[in-house]
Amino acid sequence: MTDYFRPLVQIGPARPDTALPLAGGWGWFTHAEVLSRSTPPRVVPAADIPASVMARLTAPRPAMAGLTLDRPRIMGILNTTPDSFSDGGQHNAVPDALRVAQEMVTAGADILDIGGESTRPGADFVPVSEEITRTAPVIAALRGAGLHTPISIDTRKAAVAEAAVSAGANLVNDVSGFTFDPALGPLCQKLALSVCVMHAQGDPATMHLDPQYDNVLLDVFDALERQISMLEASGIPRGAILADPGIGFGKTQDHNLALLARLSLFHALGTPILLGVSRKRFIGTIGNAPQAQDRAPGSIAVALAGLGQGVQMIRVHDVDDTRQAVALWHAAYFGSIL
Repeated sequence: MTDYFRPLVQIGPARPDTALPLAGGWGWFTHAEVLSRSTPPRVVPAADIPASVMARLTAPRPAMAGLTLDRPRIMGILNTTPDSFSDGGQHNAVPDALRVAQEMVTAGADILDIGGESTRPGADFVPVSEEITRTAPVIAALRGAGLHTPISIDTRKAAVAEAAVSAGANLVNDVSGFTFDPALGPLCQKLALSVCVMHAQGDPATMHLDPQYDNVLLDVFDALERQISMLEASGIPRGAILADPGIGFGKTQDHNLALLARLSLFHALGTPILLGVSRKRFIGTIGNAPQAQDRAPGSIAVALAGLGQGVQMIRVHDVDDTRQAVALWHAAYFGSIL
């Protein structure tokens, strides 16, 4: 029987001397919830957490693509696609993408995530050559314009990643968790890149068709641990890996909510956590916002809940509104300005 230990994260200035630091960030904990596939959850003192798990929970996370992770980081979404669910067709011309990217950085994006293949439910496969054409020129234009902000390439394909890195990308964000293209992991190892490993059940064309789990929280954790361990064994340090539980990717609304309620479990992977919920369907359903562009308030609410569980990076469309919310969230909890 395997036990899983979820730190019960607290934040704010009233921190007891016995509290343990969470991942070198702003959170701390004194207790953990023990989860299992065979017994009910229970709460135990932090002293009962095994040493190997405790080491992963408390170790400071190394900088990722040049960004320290001792403060919340905002990843701005820039889709250079004609068919993304929220912003398809808005940035697929280089001048438009360049303008919006610069606006995001000015608004407070710490890193930009550029993708040329829609991953909305039911999306079609995009050929490698087309995906390169959509992404590499935009990245090259950004670097040519003097942009020094880190750039992530959102792709499942090694050839696309290689072209993007040649153009100036710093991180590879693979929604398949490095299960789609066997050449992508070795490429990232060879180039000493930071990577993001996301969990998805199925591929974008089919992932929305009746996804099933035995225990969604523990199944996703185990799947991410397997992929991270595989990458680590191939030569990519765990400190260069970012984990994303993949909210909305092969998951129902109930699955999404179960993951969000116990999101802090993923700190036990020993990696920083990225949370991507921006404008997703469940936010529209719960928040009564049928149109994706009207979901900023709900997206920000979920993002702040993630920060409360110690999530280090949030992936968003609405950078300006999110940056304002994060700044006030920090000021209200800590009495200081980021």
